[in-house]
Amino acid sequence: MAVFQLNQIPLLSRSALDRADHLRIDAQALKEGWATARLLRVGRRGAVRYESGALVWDSALELAAEPSPEAVFLGVDDGVHLWAVADAALTGTLRDLRQLADAPIDDFTAGVLSAALALINWHASAAFHGIDGTPTVPAKGGWSRVAEDGREDFPRTDPAVICLIHDGGDRVLLGRQQSWPETMFSLLAGFVEAGESLERCVEREMREEVGLDVRDIEYLGSQPWPFPRSLMLGFCAQADPGQPLVFSDGEIAEAHWFTRDEVRTALAAGGWRARPEEGAATPATGARLLLPGSISIARTIVESWVAAGR
Repeated sequence: MAVFQLNQIPLLSRSALDRADHLRIDAQALKEGWATARLLRVGRRGAVRYESGALVWDSALELAAEPSPEAVFLGVDDGVHLWAVADAALTGTLRDLRQLADAPIDDFTAGVLSAALALINWHASAAFHGIDGTPTVPAKGGWSRVAEDGREDFPRTDPAVICLIHDGGDRVLLGRQQSWPETMFSLLAGFVEAGESLERCVEREMREEVGLDVRDIEYLGSQPWPFPRSLMLGFCAQADPGQPLVFSDGEIAEAHWFTRDEVRTALAAGGWRARPEEGAATPATGARLLLPGSISIARTIVESWVAAGR
């Protein structure tokens, strides 16, 4: 049994988008649907137009007369095909996914943006085949890329673990990255290495980042993280607070054990806020300890741990 369980589904895991994956290989259906399709334009750093509490969609015909290889097919909403395209010149009332998370956005919008950003970010770095550099072109509504000889590449997802370390009682370890302001802390995380299980990754990353030996590792849940195309896999694990902290890999500037009451107070203060022009987080005024906003599975995990101690 896990020490606690997530008390809600992480925000970006609540997708209500019908991906209609059977249509991706049906070129004729995609062509027929294009005439009435809606198009989401995605600007720099994943910004989209968002007005009156909703995404702003264009007619797909404004981009081209038929499905464009530049666009990616997201799915279907009430029989209408949905596509997205990168648009570096996008203007208007722009918001990125981090800013929209505290709106709060609905499950449909979360699903649309998670898929659109991950796909567009993948295409931006996948124009050439990974083996020999052969040029590739989009296929299947943007869900693959094909070389001239028929070899096919599929969207890449990078798995990463994120772990809440607790002491088996009322304390949790939170760390601050080198680039973060002094009050900003979160859970520890890291990418899964080749040939590595998730549990061994948790052990390795926690040891590398703060020098702790963790045990009783338990899986909690997952969330897509399209920055640029990751999947966050949430865990909790226990460690000895008496073991010295060692910051060996240079990623963590400091880490401290916080009590449940301290974390509860931080949660009540809100989450990180993003600067629109940079997409970076800034602290709420006057808070001693700040935790991630609702977009992150880190906050869901922390909230669940706090709630379990009531």
